[in-house]
Amino acid sequence: MSKEHAGPGRTPDGVREVADGVLMITRALTNSYLIATDDGLILVDTGLPRSWPYLVAALAAHRSGPDDLVSVALTHGHFDHVGTVDRLQREHHVPIHVHEADVPLVRHPYRYDREASRALYPLRHPGGIPALAKMARAGALSVRGAAALGDIRPGEPLLGGLVPIATPGHTYGHTAFHLPDRDLLFTGDALVTLDPYTGRAGPQIVARAATADSTAALAVLGALAETRAGTMLPGHGDPWTAGAEHAVRDAHATGAH
Repeated sequence: MSKEHAGPGRTPDGVREVADGVLMITRALTNSYLIATDDGLILVDTGLPRSWPYLVAALAAHRSGPDDLVSVALTHGHFDHVGTVDRLQREHHVPIHVHEADVPLVRHPYRYDREASRALYPLRHPGGIPALAKMARAGALSVRGAAALGDIRPGEPLLGGLVPIATPGHTYGHTAFHLPDRDLLFTGDALVTLDPYTGRAGPQIVARAATADSTAALAVLGALAETRAGTMLPGHGDPWTAGAEHAVRDAHATGAH
């Protein structure tokens, strides 16, 4: 068994195994996922800048380092999901992949459309203040953009068997990833179990302060339900193991906020 395919050893704080061969890396309530596949180690999203030590620790659990990553697949280009993209690309030459509609956002991760003012959300939703403060301390205000390959196309499998699912709404090029052979669905911010803008837990779309089109975001949830995946791994919040269909029903009941 090669080091890329070896099972993880003891994982440190901020890193936990959430499925066979999948480590969830969490810093400031923001998740990325390291997946051991037959094609090598693949990272879904990269978290905030100060999640870097956690990524290194997750790779070390596989007796690997950043140079061993074969690919980064981004669900979208918001600052909290591309925080180490520049470093991975510049220092370790890791290929970065995203849907073509989010290529400009990866380059400029703060220039995104949203339906509501971010400034007013802490007043209306004070439960989100602790989460936003944690994100700021983890480098949310100092993310560097990078050039990404806009070659993720819905339905065309990627390395490791990830199947992209078009989920535009949160951003125009947002993409979820289905891993059918492991019954896993990486939802990014198309469907989360914790909204950092409100502090509210449970399956939902992200607040209008960070979503380009909440009507579209709710409409595309049907594509996630159609996978019938048993486990959902979101960009924010804990894994959901009661099935994608159940999560989508709950998200529709919650609606936009």
